[in-house]
Amino acid sequence: METPEVDVDALEDLLVTRATLVDVREPDEYAAFRINGTHHIPLADLPDRIGEIPPDRSIYVICAKGGRSRAAVDFLLHQGLTAVNVAGGTAAWIESGRPVETGEPT
Repeated sequence: METPEVDVDALEDLLVTRATLVDVREPDEYAAFRINGTHHIPLADLPDRIGEIPPDRSIYVICAKGGRSRAAVDFLLHQGLTAVNVAGGTAAWIESGRPVETGEPT
């Protein structure tokens, strides 16, 4: 099965509609910078925290470059959820000049 993906251009449009974005990077990466409105669940914690993911909508998953988020999407798909990988990850988001939040999340 091929992993469904969107690029950061499509993600930006989806976020306007309040799409659910899950960031699976490590806590230090997430604190350094993140896309506004993301829900943080490190990849290693995903199986234990799957109950935090809404089962009734598409979930967009992001990491630094796309590898960990692809693994997370594959896991979520096998759990019967609808999940989509963000190709290029936060690196592509930043390279495109889009805004990020920094510092410890509030």
